[in-house]
Amino acid sequence: MSERRKVLELFEEQKEFMEERINSGIEQYRKGYANILVKDNEGNPIPNVKITVNQKSHEFKFGANLFMLDELETEEKNEAYKKNFADTFNMATLPFYWDATEPEKGHTRYDKNSVKIYRRPPIDLCIEFCEKHGIEPREHALAYDHFFPEWLYNASVFEVKAAYENRCKEISERYKDKIPTIEVTNEMGWKNGKTVFYNQPDFVEWCFKTAEKYFPANQLVINEWTGLPWDDNCRGTDNYYSYIEANILKGAKIDAIGMQYHMFFKSEDEYKKTRPFYTPENLYNHMDLYSRFGKPLQVTEVTIPAYSNSEEDEALQAEIIEKLYSIWFSHSNMEQIIYWNLVDGYAAFAPQGDMTAGENYYYGGLLRFDMTPKPAYYTLKNLIQKKWHTDETVFTNECGNASFKGFYGKYDLKIEIDGVVTEKEIILSSKSNNSFCLEI
Repeated sequence: MSERRKVLELFEEQKEFMEERINSGIEQYRKGYANILVKDNEGNPIPNVKITVNQKSHEFKFGANLFMLDELETEEKNEAYKKNFADTFNMATLPFYWDATEPEKGHTRYDKNSVKIYRRPPIDLCIEFCEKHGIEPREHALAYDHFFPEWLYNASVFEVKAAYENRCKEISERYKDKIPTIEVTNEMGWKNGKTVFYNQPDFVEWCFKTAEKYFPANQLVINEWTGLPWDDNCRGTDNYYSYIEANILKGAKIDAIGMQYHMFFKSEDEYKKTRPFYTPENLYNHMDLYSRFGKPLQVTEVTIPAYSNSEEDEALQAEIIEKLYSIWFSHSNMEQIIYWNLVDGYAAFAPQGDMTAGENYYYGGLLRFDMTPKPAYYTLKNLIQKKWHTDETVFTNECGNASFKGFYGKYDLKIEIDGVVTEKEIILSSKSNNSFCLEI
């Protein structure tokens, strides 16, 4: 075993436990039965009908941030970025950082032709891409004080609140019917805020209550940095758990719980620092803990670094991603997993394309800097589109009934009767009884 492969030791030690929970969890929580009745136009059941089942998409959301949409140096790279994104993901995180959407007071950057800001493509451009490819957009982040605009730095609490409420109103009018998931607060662990409002005890509560006014039908999400949801004591007194509980008790409409997962560690610290994060029992215990709220869980930001483009490092990145995604996908309350930077070399922490600026950030993508896919990209795509995918052929019985068990999602059905094929679409959902009557 190479020195780097030691990071997998706890996955190996807990392999039996891990595989049992993965296999049983996926079978129980990610799949369901579709019951199909085929009738003719007079209402008579049709026996012996061949039904070919093909899954087209997942109910579960797999995504990445869309921060480099049309931001790369060449048109060729931009097209490769868009193709690889659309070929794999059904969700995209959009950059609603306030300092980028309204860098000057009253002058917003939502329009697709807005002035460019690196890693902050205009929201309308992102929405256009998502709608074209059937991808669900996700908002990040409505009230992230660390990225509030400079024109609020010296404002009073009253002025910040008024500006935030206006921001909610503008975004709601423009996007509430297009973006189901609204991430309200993010990373409350910064010691010093950019605005005076950040240090007020009602920051989270007030931001959620105000968001609820303007997004009453949207899912409102709280989000936190990696250490809080995964590396605390796994008790009800943990910091993140406690402040979620306190704000819910105060009336904040927190609909889902975001759990970041960035392995932002230097290569020489990787083994020591990743022990709590690469331990299956610890991962399941923390998901079980936060599930006590009865809310969906979301892994909102994932970075697994390869540290280089060597064959060994890239293979290890892919192996870790496969294990982690399988664990998360198998948990009853998990509903979204969002990988962060799709491409090496364009993270937020150094100049564009500077591959020497920080190994832990710059080799964390699923594509190399030249846009060629890494093993991690193919591993993830294989999980989503092959391993966690249902294709099947079934036949109706003498009463016209047929059934199949498949992953929740959208399906195309080809119904063949006497050599004539009719196509239908159904949605197998974890939220419905999944009985379908098809008239042919």
